[in-house]
Amino acid sequence: MGFGVSTACAVAALVAGAGVVAMALPGRPEPWPVHLLRRAAATAAWAAAAVYSLGFFSVLVSDSAFNDGANSVPAPACRDGFDPATIQGLSHHRSSYLPLRFDCVREDGSVYSSDAAYGWMNGASASLALSAALFAIGAGYATELRARKAALTS
Repeated sequence: MGFGVSTACAVAALVAGAGVVAMALPGRPEPWPVHLLRRAAATAAWAAAAVYSLGFFSVLVSDSAFNDGANSVPAPACRDGFDPATIQGLSHHRSSYLPLRFDCVREDGSVYSSDAAYGWMNGASASLALSAALFAIGAGYATELRARKAALTS
């Protein structure tokens, strides 16, 4: 299900991105800068949702695999793919959905991440969400500027 949600968001981002590209073609709607900013905001928002949902469901799967049957303690995400020296002394894990992370904690208090991909997922989703907000604010500003300019000329 998590991969499906992420895929749906990615497809929506591609469709919105096609709308941004369509602004370069003849017959674009006027005022085109406002439409371009709105479409760019939608593209960035859908892309942020795609990246975040991918990480969200990754953390969810890692968290649900813990204490779920034989050989599930400590969390499989903290054991699988790591050498024995890394997982020695593993005591528990900490998970977080904002920011995305699934940290493995050893008895001595040291911590390692179960997946290095959470770093780029956090950065990419935050950057894309900020870009979407800035594009939306820019579209609102362009609309307001156009309305003020029209009021001055009439």
